[in-house]
Amino acid sequence: MSRVQDIVVVRGEPASVAMDRAAADFCQRNRLLLRLIAMRAIAIGSLVAVAGIALCQDGDRPAFEVISVKPSAMKNGQYGIAFATFPGGRILANMVPLDYFISVAFDMQVFQIEGGPKWLHDDRWDMEAKPPAGSKAAKSNPRMWKLPPNADQRLMMQSLLADRFQMRWHRETREGPVYFLVKTDKLKLRDAKDKEDFPWVGTARNTGPGLWGLNATMELLAKRLSDDVKRPVIDGTGIEGSYDFDFELERNWDNWDVVSAVIAAVQGIGLKLESGKGPIEVLVIDSIAKPTAN
Repeated sequence: MSRVQDIVVVRGEPASVAMDRAAADFCQRNRLLLRLIAMRAIAIGSLVAVAGIALCQDGDRPAFEVISVKPSAMKNGQYGIAFATFPGGRILANMVPLDYFISVAFDMQVFQIEGGPKWLHDDRWDMEAKPPAGSKAAKSNPRMWKLPPNADQRLMMQSLLADRFQMRWHRETREGPVYFLVKTDKLKLRDAKDKEDFPWVGTARNTGPGLWGLNATMELLAKRLSDDVKRPVIDGTGIEGSYDFDFELERNWDNWDVVSAVIAAVQGIGLKLESGKGPIEVLVIDSIAKPTAN
């Protein structure tokens, strides 16, 4: 071995491999410092600093041990999407577009993903993956299959994208339009009747638009609203715990506008969406390719 500028190089290996290993080691030892630098970079609008820090955010990922990826065999226009997590860390995705899978892997909304070919949104995929025994993800024991993956499973999903789809990406944080979810003095939230119930928020029924929630936290509500209004919703309520709520709009909304209906429904449970400016995390896909057969 030889040491050049604090980068350990194993004889015969490409310099890029040594650089990647050194970067991963640096990131592992300096995570707290890097978070503080990122916060400062966002505050002063330094996209270069944030993009550079993104190298560390994506540089040290665990991976699934067993993976199956194949195009969905859709029949008669069938387009139902299913994503499930199981005890032991196994995940199962059926008929999912890849942009949806990416959004789950990075805990983002689809509108926060930029770049990539058209098939990213149009093609559907069936995937199944299992983590290695002894990993943190293998100890996962969700009480129901509809719960989202944990942090380690999300990292493994990112590794799957990098390995099987040859996906390369970088992150950027930009200032842009957001909504702030705030409380009013007319709250209409009920403490969740069943704290073990599946956390759920919905904004439409066959009778029309509104807002319904079961065992829902304000963080979950903000995330669900973000999907409808197509911009980040930041929880500023300061409300802890989980709640049940329901509100159906009374007026005729036959030709209702989604954003207007959501804003009105939020007011119906004693909360409010205030428009403003804030940091928006964006995942930029630099390159991606369809995988080869298993």
